[in-house]
Formats: sequence, C-alpha cells, structure tokens
Amino acid sequence: MIENAKVAAVFEHYPNHIQQRLLFLRQLILDTAFEIEGIDHPEETLKWGEPSYITKRGSAIRIAWKESNPQQYAMYFNCNTKLVATFKEVFSDIFNFEGNRAIVFDDNEEIPIDELKQCISLSLTYHSRKQLPMLGL
Repeated sequence: MIENAKVAAVFEHYPNHIQQRLLFLRQLILDTAFEIEGIDHPEETLKWGEPSYITKRGSAIRIAWKESNPQQYAMYFNCNTKLVATFKEVFSDIFNFEGNRAIVFDDNEEIPIDELKQCISLSLTYHSRKQLPMLGL
C-alpha cells in the first residue's frame, strides 16, 4: 500500500509489466531499510516526477522507467556521490550501469537481490559511510 497518492499515481501510469518490476524494487528498498539498525522508515516522495526514497543518514534512491527505453527500468542514485563508482568497482560483472547515476535492468532479467540490497543499504546509510574507502565494502 502506497501512502503518498502522488507516488501511487506515478506507479499506475507505468506499463503493467514494468509497474510490477518497479513495485518489486520499491519493496526491496523498504525491506532493506527495515533491516538496517538505526534507520527510520524511508520517506517516499517524488523527485523529478519519479518515486524517491530517502533516510536522514542516506542519499536518495529513485526508481523509474523511461518511454525512450521501454525494455529497461532503473534504480537511480545521486551522481554527486561515490555510490555508483563503488558499485561498478564491486559489481561490474553483475549489474549494468548508466554513467555514475544508475543501475539499469532489462525488463526480462533476473535481479541479483543480495547484491542489490547491498547497494540499497549503502545508499540509505551513505552519510555515515562516505568517508570510508569503498564505502566500507
């Protein structure tokens, strides 16, 4: 159940098969946040018209689908952080990336959940990790 009506409306406008995949990513973000000690429930809002999740100690995570790439969807991270650079260093053989801002998924690929949860966790706790080499990985 999405409490923010504006966020819910964005999900409803995605094609059905993409909507299910993005709702899966949403739940993965929420579940991962719940598993991190000291993290409050992430705020769910819209940033640039896309569902966004943020914690007080973290950096925002957005999830979206673009009409220009209908067979893909992505999880976006702040491009002014070391997040995606670190993910590329550790998970270059597992994920596809878009520059220094996103992990991109094909609509038919299986998501490596454990590795993606590590990325989500690093983003949700970024401000307490940013001084660590490789963000503590």
